[in-house]
Amino acid sequence: MTKATKLLTALPPTQRQRLMTLAREVSFPEDTRIFEPEGVADRFWVIRSGAVSLDQRVSSLRRVTVASLGSGDLLGWSWLFPPHRWDFGAEAFSPVRAYEFEAEPVLALCEEDPGLGMALVRTVAEILAHRLEMTRGQLMEQYSLRRRSS
Repeated sequence: MTKATKLLTALPPTQRQRLMTLAREVSFPEDTRIFEPEGVADRFWVIRSGAVSLDQRVSSLRRVTVASLGSGDLLGWSWLFPPHRWDFGAEAFSPVRAYEFEAEPVLALCEEDPGLGMALVRTVAEILAHRLEMTRGQLMEQYSLRRRSS
């Protein structure tokens, strides 16, 4: 399995510094819903401390956690891809401190600095690939357990 990529440490120092000029420090109390599926994805976060669970609604009464994120992890990628709607929901599992980035200024900075834009897109793609690999492993493990118990 690939190692988890952390957005801010993966960017070259000069590009990371440029991106950080757009950061705003925010916090979320435990049990706060950060976003809901299908909501407008106009920002993203890099978690500084705490834990966030990504979830998918499977019925009107039930959500299933699909990933847990912690320090250094990227929260939100839907801001980068049309139709700019969240694919999952997110909830603070504990008190969370994060850097928040609004999508519009980040995208404008990427237009101004194509090197930063390419580095950012590559890094987000690596993060998505890693999360897909992790999800695939979890699904295979669950399938294997179900087959053994049948």
